[in-house]
Amino acid sequence: MVGAYSSLSVERLRVLREFADRGTIGAVATALSMTPSAVSQQLKVLTREAGVTLLEPSGRRVRLTDAGHALVVRADEVLAALDRAVAEMAHYRGSPHGQVRVAVFPSGGALLLPHVLPAMAGSGVEIAAGDEDVPPHDTPRLLADYDIVLTHRDERAAPMSGPRVGSRVLMREPIDVLVAPDHPLAGRAEVSAAELAEEAWLSVRGGFPVDDVLRSIATVTGVEPRIVQRLNDFRMIETLVAAGYGVALMPRYVVTHPALSQLRLSGVRAARLYDLVTRPRAENRPAIAAVLDSFAAAARQITAEPPPATDQ
Repeated sequence: MVGAYSSLSVERLRVLREFADRGTIGAVATALSMTPSAVSQQLKVLTREAGVTLLEPSGRRVRLTDAGHALVVRADEVLAALDRAVAEMAHYRGSPHGQVRVAVFPSGGALLLPHVLPAMAGSGVEIAAGDEDVPPHDTPRLLADYDIVLTHRDERAAPMSGPRVGSRVLMREPIDVLVAPDHPLAGRAEVSAAELAEEAWLSVRGGFPVDDVLRSIATVTGVEPRIVQRLNDFRMIETLVAAGYGVALMPRYVVTHPALSQLRLSGVRAARLYDLVTRPRAENRPAIAAVLDSFAAAARQITAEPPPATDQ
């Protein structure tokens, strides 16, 4: 694969991929510790090497042409092949090793990293984790800075896909209704959407799976939910539910407040899927494959645990 592109500079292909990921010359310059003029020069030289126009004006900026987009996909393949070559040499030296950059959404990271990090300790693979709380459609841009992105989506939403994105489902987490201990519904095993029509809701910002389920409740009941607060911190939402400020939808495995009641939601598909997103064929690097396997093992352990007492 690399030989097929031997007339093109690998480092300039890397600059082109950074431009595709980040969108501006200035952002590429910052990411690669270069000056904007140096980035522009590298892209001009790559254009001469390719023999086709890779960039075109777009207002005061530039954007990729169709040929530029096509070359970015091939650049991914070339750089992935080089990464595999490095990884294979590492394999001959011993077990997988090196740093793997992992982005996690906060509640998923809190749930999974306590299992993953100890499992990888002493393996020769170092995980550099970062918390990134973005809607699912923003996930691909994180691959500019991370090898693996743990993201989440409503189970009815389509999985992430594209020529520069690889995705696999890690686990399914039901989303329950959370109520205070003195709420009339407390202690119930389940509740219907119709019974919740008049409730005051504590929800997350739009675009996230929990809010997608709340939209589904509105569709089923025909009643627009009365949302009194939008907060993306589940611990804060739990505290406010316990204090009687409203009810909330909450992913089942992340609830920590011992006094709150978790009720199954009947009549509505209520769950989020965890996805692990990478560049295509990233798992060919042994270090990345080891981290992906560790996340899968952690998910199996978590989902095998018994459900809350209210579900018995």
